Amino acid sequence: MNITIRDVAKKLNLSITTVSRALDGYSDVAEETRQRVIETARQMGYAPNQAARQLRRKRADSIGYILPADRPRFSDPFFAEFVAGLGDEAAAHGLDLLVSSAPPNSQAEQRAYERWIQSRKVDGMVLNRLHLQDWRVQYLSEVGFPFVTLERSQDTCDYPSVEVDGRRWFKVLVDHLAELGHRRVAYIGAGAELKIQADRLAGYQDSLQSHDLPYDAVLVTEGDLTSDGGFYAAKRLLALPQPPTAIACVDDMTALGVLHAAREHGHVVGQDLLVAGFDGIAGFEHTQPPLTTINQPVYQMARKLVQMLAAQIAGQVLVERHVQIEPVLEIRQSTVGK
Repeated sequence: MNITIRDVAKKLNLSITTVSRALDGYSDVAEETRQRVIETARQMGYAPNQAARQLRRKRADSIGYILPADRPRFSDPFFAEFVAGLGDEAAAHGLDLLVSSAPPNSQAEQRAYERWIQSRKVDGMVLNRLHLQDWRVQYLSEVGFPFVTLERSQDTCDYPSVEVDGRRWFKVLVDHLAELGHRRVAYIGAGAELKIQADRLAGYQDSLQSHDLPYDAVLVTEGDLTSDGGFYAAKRLLALPQPPTAIACVDDMTALGVLHAAREHGHVVGQDLLVAGFDGIAGFEHTQPPLTTINQPVYQMARKLVQMLAAQIAGQVLVERHVQIEPVLEIRQSTVGK
């Protein structure tokens, strides 16, 4: 026989309303009463109707993440690690994680956000791969919907975020290559609309300037944050009359493609060509050769984002709205030098 909320209320000689509000966590129920209700419900084996509970509380008890990609990229190690962090932390807060994908800045992406938010399918959103001016940030701010971001756009509205100082740390990465004596250091980046591209290109330029190295536009090319994009960008660079002797990549997936292109060109990575990435994706210490990278804790950053979002949803005041994470330069065999 299924135990109902009416049975719990009868057992405690309380009204159904009091029992319901105690189980839903409302503050107008005394703490002693709440604990009695929770314990009695547990002992009786009462399982609340989740759909009805959500309807009463006007909550979906879920958060959303729409992966911004032109094609499904759930196998991309960065996104796999990021989504794992989101999911684990969401579960720790009793929340479900709803995940989908859509091409960035597309009508499909806009419709997905509008549908999820207007139907209250989720209680909050997580954003990443921000654009310099990001319509998602503007839209969610305008409608007053809870959200958090990995990175920060240049939009004027204030919102909670977690980020790494990409400009400073990309300079650290290129400094490492320049300090090994390399004067033709190339950069493979991403689309100019992306915030990570603006930050990491600026860090590359800062490093060149600090080492009195000229900026050569021929050594700067664009990928698409995939290994294929890195592969073809590297082939263009390595076909130059004066090819680079070191390549700094906007992310690790780009660097993975560069490793393949270098081998195809007969280069020994770590000796006659140095290659470095950015992200610190788990497993990339086992590439051939192991990849030097700026190791940012993607999984932990995702969990921190959910902690901040869960606090917003619960109506709590965030003491720290803009969290800066310090990554680590991991020097491996892809940049051991000559």
